[in-house]
Amino acid sequence: MKVFLVDDEIVIREGIRESFPWEETPYTLVGEAPDGEMALPMIRDTNPDIVITDIKMPFMDGLELCRVLRVQMPWIGIIVLSGYDEFEYARQCINLGVREYLLKPINAADLKEALDKISKQIDEERKQLAHASSLRARMGNDDKFLKEKLLGSLFTDEAVEDDAEDVLKQLAAMGCSLPAPCYVVIDAAFHPTSTGQEAVGILTETGNGDVLSSPGRVGTRLLVLGDNNEDAEEKAYSLATSMVQELQRTGCGEIRIGIGEIVDTPKQIIHSFKSARHIRHLLVERKEENAIILGVREMKDVTDEMPAVINEAKLYMSQNYSNPNLMLPDVADAVNMSKSRFSAVFSQATGQTFTEYLIHLRLNKAKELLRNTSYKNSQIAHETGYNDSHYFSYIFKKNTGMTPSEYRAQYQNQPE
Repeated sequence: MKVFLVDDEIVIREGIRESFPWEETPYTLVGEAPDGEMALPMIRDTNPDIVITDIKMPFMDGLELCRVLRVQMPWIGIIVLSGYDEFEYARQCINLGVREYLLKPINAADLKEALDKISKQIDEERKQLAHASSLRARMGNDDKFLKEKLLGSLFTDEAVEDDAEDVLKQLAAMGCSLPAPCYVVIDAAFHPTSTGQEAVGILTETGNGDVLSSPGRVGTRLLVLGDNNEDAEEKAYSLATSMVQELQRTGCGEIRIGIGEIVDTPKQIIHSFKSARHIRHLLVERKEENAIILGVREMKDVTDEMPAVINEAKLYMSQNYSNPNLMLPDVADAVNMSKSRFSAVFSQATGQTFTEYLIHLRLNKAKELLRNTSYKNSQIAHETGYNDSHYFSYIFKKNTGMTPSEYRAQYQNQPE
């Protein structure tokens, strides 16, 4: 189970990171952040099973983070930490689907007990979803089959705009109401198809009714409903990212996912599908696998768009990596792209997530300073965008296999 930690108190983060016996448990700490706003893009990158979050934090507090995760990544189990023993916090946490609520200060035994409990719940839920999906498949659920066929009728070359209104009316009559301000289609291909379709089916069942799927010959098409353009794009990219990870986990390969243009009327769903399919075909032509690309309303040439945007983004990051508050939205704004689209294009072009590249950039500068200066760790941490020198040392060792002091002793006054 992958665990992500969010807390604005350095002492708390350091205590959980250093004092909890991670190596002796089935849990891995995959990242940490000082507030919810900074945590969200990192959570999307690392796709943890469990998030541990404080309640009181600047920018985006724990309750707001829980609200966002409940909508965008509802399969994540959440443990809330709080120094405030108040019923109102506990009540709000329960309403947001939080699994565990721990009062500070916490110890390793209490945290282990909470992680074990939530881990067991997640395992049971996954088994139940898998069993339910398998049972429905064996029983040949006619209702589900009909819904999939109805939705699938929109994803063909023969479909026309007027079909969408009729299809949505028929789905509504079957208890599947789909009115929404925005729609976006995901066209996913993978191999083996049957294994992948089952995995995607289980994943989309956690979508709170905002996602409908229709299996296809080489994969699955999904219709995502959004409250606005940004919400639709965030949901689609978050789902597509989780799909890649889940498909890889179940042994699938040749994964190619296109996300179509966002549309605001049912009649335009066919256009979103065609743009998603076009983008997936681009990935096939370029022989790219395990890839996601988002569509744009104007259907620009994705291949030509990538180099200029990525070069501009890299330049901006190289000029601002020392800012500890630098986040994906800042760089996305600098290159005039939405967060989700920039994240997809960046990962596609570089082979790294935004967070991975930023860490790589910062650590390369740290190595340079360790080799060529006598700066203390705290000063190097500050120069490379880390407020906490202990966290800097932790990240450095995690990525290089040695502490900053060990690296300096081995490489000082030597080119890397």
